[in-house]
Amino acid sequence: MLYQKLTGLLSICRKAGRMEIGFAPMLEALKAGKICGVIVTEDVSPKTHKEVCYHCERAGIPVCPVPLSQMQLGAAIGRKAAVVGLTDDGFFDRIRTLCETQCAGD
Repeated sequence: MLYQKLTGLLSICRKAGRMEIGFAPMLEALKAGKICGVIVTEDVSPKTHKEVCYHCERAGIPVCPVPLSQMQLGAAIGRKAAVVGLTDDGFFDRIRTLCETQCAGD
């Protein structure tokens, strides 16, 4: 159920043009002040995860790990990626709430 909700929400977010897909585009948008939150997949490399956390912490932007692989995320947004920056507070808050609810239910 969580998988369907997350992928549906991410698909809508992509179609609305409210995301930056990939580390480099996310970092560029982060520096421009456009990112409100970043999601990372469960199979992101430790090095990339560390870099994302470093840059986001410096900018005061939250990072939310999602229980999706790069392939699952790619199927939802049309492009394989491990890092996605969201430029809409509403989308990011809903995704974070879904992930936190799932973790609390485990």
